[in-house]
Amino acid sequence: MTDRTVGDIVAALEEAYPPNLAESWDAVGLICGDPAEKVSKVAFALDCTQAVADRAVELGADLLVVHHPLLLRGVSSVAANTPKGKVIHTLVRGGCALFAAHTNADSARPGVSDKLAELVGITPGRPIKVVEPNSTDLWGVHVPAAHAQEMLEKLFDAGAGTIGNYSHCSFAWDGSGGFTPEDGADPTDGVVGEHYSAKETRVQFVAPTKLRARLVSVLREVHPYEEPAFDVVTLEYTGDINTATGLGRVGELPEAMTLREFTQQVANALPVTEWGVRAAGDPEQMVKKVAVSSGSGDSFLGDVARLGVDVYVTSDLRHHPVDEHLRAGGPAVIDTAHWASEFPWTTQASEVVATAYPDVQTEIISLRTDPWTISAHANNETNETN
Repeated sequence: MTDRTVGDIVAALEEAYPPNLAESWDAVGLICGDPAEKVSKVAFALDCTQAVADRAVELGADLLVVHHPLLLRGVSSVAANTPKGKVIHTLVRGGCALFAAHTNADSARPGVSDKLAELVGITPGRPIKVVEPNSTDLWGVHVPAAHAQEMLEKLFDAGAGTIGNYSHCSFAWDGSGGFTPEDGADPTDGVVGEHYSAKETRVQFVAPTKLRARLVSVLREVHPYEEPAFDVVTLEYTGDINTATGLGRVGELPEAMTLREFTQQVANALPVTEWGVRAAGDPEQMVKKVAVSSGSGDSFLGDVARLGVDVYVTSDLRHHPVDEHLRAGGPAVIDTAHWASEFPWTTQASEVVATAYPDVQTEIISLRTDPWTISAHANNETNETN
């Protein structure tokens, strides 16, 4: 047994896959286990199915690292006679903690889509969708001029107005504001039922997006009006797009090839499943610029069309979105099994742990957790559709 703990391994993984890159709906991090427990062996898998949990315990793993969170959707019980509860009980009784890196591992660099990009033959460049954990909001607030400075100072104290090494940054200009208090209003200025107008100042400042809720609370507390007039917009990413964190990746093949050839190249590169790999588009179309998104990626069909790629590789594509995408002139698409597009990430995650702690054993659980077990095609011509 090493001196490493579950907490040590979690720290290494969260450095590689920062939790603040996760989507707001996600549930990443340590799912069960004691951060203080010692770790000598870590196992890796895409999903924590019952078979995977059994295998992790059989291997003597002290920690199981997966991509898909076991408890992503709320449950009211983890009793041992429920599917998820049985998994939890198996791991706890076997002394194995469970950790998930999901959309944070998708957006990190390198992350899940970087591995997919490399496998299908492109150098991963820009993301399809930038996910910037340190994004910035631009605020605009209208306030009576006499109250502007006091309000700004309170907002600055709450974290607004910093740009690089400069603090208390703002811009202001004067104008005229107007409103009519309706029944039920308790106006600071003016009277109910009569239109009121007066000189006001508009102040603008920036603040980290993560502080938005806090700043709204401070603003409502210090602004003299019952209903403050303000607006907040998130600023576009202005860094190097080719190194930005985010979902999906775009890159180019060394040489153009037909869609038919590239589809076969993708099939040859990914783990084998009964689902296989299918494509939609002209088989003889030449493709070079490629977008990839591991896992379910049909929400990015519009984005890849705007990026001008020749083909988009992802998983879980549906009939109507693909049909409409192609009829709108979108790029060809290649549909892989969800498990196949993401399982290769387990190699990357295991390397993160092995590099951080060479004294900790790592092992990838190679059980295929793709749920599809049969693929059939007609063996005669009677079922052909004209």
